[in-house]
Amino acid sequence: MKPAHLVLAVVVAAVWGVNFTVIEIGLDHFPPLLFSALRFFTAALPAVFFVGRPKVAWRWVVAVGLVLGVAKFGLLFVGMDAGMPAGLSSLVLQIQAVFTAGVAFVVLGERPSRVRLLGMLVALSGIGVAALDEGTSGPLGAFALVVAAAACWGVSNVLTRKASPPDALNFMVWVSTVPVLPLLGLSLLLEGPSRDYDALRALDWQGAGTVVYVAWVTTVFGFGAWGWLLRRHPASTVAPFSLLVPVFGMSSAALFLGESVSPLRWCAAALLVGGVGLASVTRRRPEGVHPVDAAAQRPAPVRS
Repeated sequence: MKPAHLVLAVVVAAVWGVNFTVIEIGLDHFPPLLFSALRFFTAALPAVFFVGRPKVAWRWVVAVGLVLGVAKFGLLFVGMDAGMPAGLSSLVLQIQAVFTAGVAFVVLGERPSRVRLLGMLVALSGIGVAALDEGTSGPLGAFALVVAAAACWGVSNVLTRKASPPDALNFMVWVSTVPVLPLLGLSLLLEGPSRDYDALRALDWQGAGTVVYVAWVTTVFGFGAWGWLLRRHPASTVAPFSLLVPVFGMSSAALFLGESVSPLRWCAAALLVGGVGLASVTRRRPEGVHPVDAAAQRPAPVRS
């Protein structure tokens, strides 16, 4: 990988890691479901007018939009709003790699190797340690919501693998159009019209900035750059950089939000990141297989 590509991969991981801190700040301005709806609305418009028509069947766009946009991000934002720390959220979401492998085994018949199974067990032990740490300092219900979000992410990864979009940015922009109305409807139903109206009426530059960051920087730039890298390098070369996401997530939360990182949380981070690293180990691709073809044969990498 060229030095410029290496820097870009680290920048994307940093953008996705800092995203959790930005979400935490944004939740001070918006109810969680409304915030998530605004994220996807801003990510979709005006980009949807410049990326061309969807390059996969509409059923995949709708399916991923509902599972990733409504379920995964809805649960994540509600969980963080309920008290799940930003840094810990960035860490716990990495368990999606385990859920992805499990769903791929059940749905696609992809049997994980012994090394991958070992990695999954190590990662699950990290989640157990994180749950123990959170049980002594925060609400376990919020922790469970983020774990559920990771499970939904695993399902959406397998759906994305089945869709095999040739253009990651085009796919993500069109996927972003799907969750807007369902999330707005859920917000009006569960959070109430008056709360939504008050949040929009009180919108300031900081609140608008968080929406722009999570929509354009994290979603449009992040997914676009990651897809660009995957088209030029094997997935096994690019995907490990996603393990830097919780490093940037926990560091930015500690720096900007004053979140403390206990010894148990460091232990959980080591187990989870190490386990996900093992679970991401893949066989060397056969000679003659183009990197893009190899990438299309694997579940989607960790993203934020």
